[in-house]
Amino acid sequence: MNKIFYIMGKSASGKDSVYRYLLEQSGLGLKKLMLYTTRPIRAEEEYGKEYYFVDEQRFGQLQEQGRVVESRTYQTVYGPWIYFTADDAAMDLAFHSYLGIGTLESYEKLKGHYGKQTMCPIYIEVEDGERLRRALLREQQETAPRYQEMCRRFLADSEDFSEKKVKEAGIIRRFVNAAFTDCIREITAYIREQS
Repeated sequence: MNKIFYIMGKSASGKDSVYRYLLEQSGLGLKKLMLYTTRPIRAEEEYGKEYYFVDEQRFGQLQEQGRVVESRTYQTVYGPWIYFTADDAAMDLAFHSYLGIGTLESYEKLKGHYGKQTMCPIYIEVEDGERLRRALLREQQETAPRYQEMCRRFLADSEDFSEKKVKEAGIIRRFVNAAFTDCIREITAYIREQS
């Protein structure tokens, strides 16, 4: 049976780097679990590459059809932007395994929809002091650093990824991202074990 490998972790744990690296490894045979969003497409983006870009009406139609698995709405200065996963014809677990990235909450909803046996969590950890150092270095690279937002995310992670919530999600195995190559080696071995 094919699987959905789902990457999670606190901010500045290296989730995006791990995600990008794993998608590039053709030997793993993982397809991208494509999310939908109602936010406008950016100039450098392409439909079906970063996201499926849809309007709120299409989101409503998919919801009415019972095809929205999970969704998150962010209030922005441009209005609400919705990001969501839909059970659609683009994903075929009969033929492929997939790689996704998200939150504990979205993982739980996907697990409820596709079943525990289909979902393979990849929970990435980094010691809090190191995460804070990485987050600060990353923010300093920005043209207009948003230190308050960085701090808010860092503090929110304590609640969003509390030990209680991680345990309730049934996550036992963790991958420590102190050294990227070691972390990738462990994750790759795990994916091969589960496939």
